[in-house]
Amino acid sequence: MLFSRASLAFLLSAAIVAAPALATPTHKKTTPTHARSSSSQVSRKSTKSRITARSRHKKLHGQQAIAPERVTEIQQALIREHYLSGEANGQWDSSTVSAMQKYQADQGWQTKLMPDSRALKKLGLGPDYSNAINAAGSSFADPKSTGDIPATQAAGFAVASGANR
Repeated sequence: MLFSRASLAFLLSAAIVAAPALATPTHKKTTPTHARSSSSQVSRKSTKSRITARSRHKKLHGQQAIAPERVTEIQQALIREHYLSGEANGQWDSSTVSAMQKYQADQGWQTKLMPDSRALKKLGLGPDYSNAINAAGSSFADPKSTGDIPATQAAGFAVASGANR
C-alpha cells in the first residue's frame, strides 16, 4: 500500500514536470528593440501602425457604390412616381436619398439602408432575366399566345377553370 502511494505520487509529479515539455509551443510577442521614450507614445505608435497595416490589407467585399447608370434609372422611376423633381443626373445625392427614403417610408419599409430591393421592384427596376440561359422556357418568359396552344389542351384549361359553366 505504501509502495503504491509512493509510485502514484511519483507518477503525478513526473506528469506535472513533463506537461510543459509536451505542450504545443505558443507564439510569443516580440518586444521592440528600440529604447522607449514613453510607454504611452510607443503604444500609440504601434497601435496606429497595426491599424494601418490591417486596413491596407483588408479586402473590400460587396458593392461599394451604385453605378451612375443605375442611379439614373432609379431617379427616372422616382420622378415618374412624383417623389423626385427635376432631371435624372446619375448621382446619388441628398435629394435622391431623401426621395428614396420617402418612397420607402410611404410603402412601410425601412428607410435607413439604401435602396430596398422591394422598392426597386415596385418601381419597375427589378432584375431582368430576359437574357438568361434558360429564359425561353421559364416562368418569367412571356406566355405563349393562345394560337400556339393545342385545342385539346385549351379545352382542358377551360374545363379546369370553370369557364364553361
